[in-house]
Amino acid sequence: MLTITLPNQDKKKYNQPVTSMQIAEDISKNLASNAFVSLVNGELWDLERVIEVDSTVSILTQKNKEILDVIRHDAAHIMAEAVLELFPETQATIGPSIENGFYYDFFREKKFSLTDLEIIEKRMHEIVDREEKIIREVWSRDDALDYFKKSNEKFKMELVDAIPQNELVTFYRQGDFIDLCKGPHSPSTKKLGHSFKLTKLAGSYWRGDSKNDVLQRIYGTAFLNDKDLKS
Repeated sequence: MLTITLPNQDKKKYNQPVTSMQIAEDISKNLASNAFVSLVNGELWDLERVIEVDSTVSILTQKNKEILDVIRHDAAHIMAEAVLELFPETQATIGPSIENGFYYDFFREKKFSLTDLEIIEKRMHEIVDREEKIIREVWSRDDALDYFKKSNEKFKMELVDAIPQNELVTFYRQGDFIDLCKGPHSPSTKKLGHSFKLTKLAGSYWRGDSKNDVLQRIYGTAFLNDKDLKS
């Protein structure tokens, strides 16, 4: 028997492992519809990640401040998906959320232009409207290395090598796009909404070292609504 403790200290019992989304659905359809991610024993988790031990679980919606970082991370992945669809010769490297938005670093011989940013942003809106499911996958280290070796993605291979042996190697898939990532992410691209903007281009170095390859960084920002985006 699995015991889930909610924020109000109510307890729910399950006969088998359960996901945060299932818990949300048991509480109310409205909560499930508005959920982005969950807090499981104080750690941010995807809604479809399976909980196998007694845990304290909070379902997070737009009312929770932690969601802003999640949607900005979603936006970074959606931007990378857009870039790779439009410019398939590009390699995606790293794309986190940051204090005021997000960025993604790309390796590409030809420089991006401001016009390219407009095209990428338009494609991002299309990807949001596709409502692609965002799915977490756990891979073996060897499978991850083989995957990136086949596409000659040396940057991602280096990132896999840097993951400590005791940590899981996790990927996130949305549509045809898949990325090495710890997560968490919201359930689908639609959760991002349309309150985002690509803001500028900059140069960077792989892993911040001037001895390494020069990359192109695209910055953006994302909010939960247009009012916050425009303010």
